[in-house]
Amino acid sequence: MGLSWQQGPLSPGAIGRFLVPEPLPKRLLYVERLRRRMRVRFRETWIADSEQVLVLFEPDRYPVAYFPESDIIPGTLELAEHTTRHPDLGLTSWYTVRAGKKSTPRAAWQHADLPTYASELQARVAFAWPAMDAFYEEDDRIMGHAADGYHRIDIRQTSRNLVVRHHDRVVADSKRPLVLYESGFAPRWYVPRADIDESALTFVERQTFCPYKGICSYYNIGDAHLGAWSYREAFPEVGRISGLVSFEPDIVSVQLDGTQLHLEPGQTVIPHGPDRELTVAEAHERR
Repeated sequence: MGLSWQQGPLSPGAIGRFLVPEPLPKRLLYVERLRRRMRVRFRETWIADSEQVLVLFEPDRYPVAYFPESDIIPGTLELAEHTTRHPDLGLTSWYTVRAGKKSTPRAAWQHADLPTYASELQARVAFAWPAMDAFYEEDDRIMGHAADGYHRIDIRQTSRNLVVRHHDRVVADSKRPLVLYESGFAPRWYVPRADIDESALTFVERQTFCPYKGICSYYNIGDAHLGAWSYREAFPEVGRISGLVSFEPDIVSVQLDGTQLHLEPGQTVIPHGPDRELTVAEAHERR
């Protein structure tokens, strides 16, 4: 399961609880070795290459990769005057990242005055995601954030009856939807297009990107703005939902075996961290 965001156990919105006699701190940070080779490309130059990356999980943020200074190409980092203060890890120094004559300010950071309990992050640097050309695990580009080994997606076939209505119109009626279970989210139901009245769907010029599923497209249903969405070419790992349509139960009526579905905590996507915000164009590059 995803540890630190949406409804993960280290997030403020956790749906479960730790069975301990005393309350835990409101903010729990967790760090572990990635156990994958990770590389960073900047201005067409490889600037970091490491098999010793640490991944930091902190509440309401995607995982962040920290590279040992020794695995970063010398001359890449130029210390800037800009500093910030992390609520748990103290003073944070920022760097300009350079490759040849090209540079980007505030493109990397390091925690400069770590408390003793966070000594694992000593002499390690994190790179701002959109400031880099790309991040790779081995030779495959990764998107969105460092790998979260606790994030899981399961897709199951079901014969339950899913009916979608908007006002008096039946938009979808299926006894073969797929249900997608994703760490940090409540279940989502995807309907084959053959079971949908597609004349009810109006394509919207809007796209978002999910690091685990791919590029998402949206539809209006009459006056129901963004009432449905589809991963028309989902990543191969979740290819079973490619082209299927899911419906937002707080915008249109979605009934499962006659029971009205409602928006549950954890179903709304919450972006976190300016260093993790990718554009759809970057996702298109991957494809």
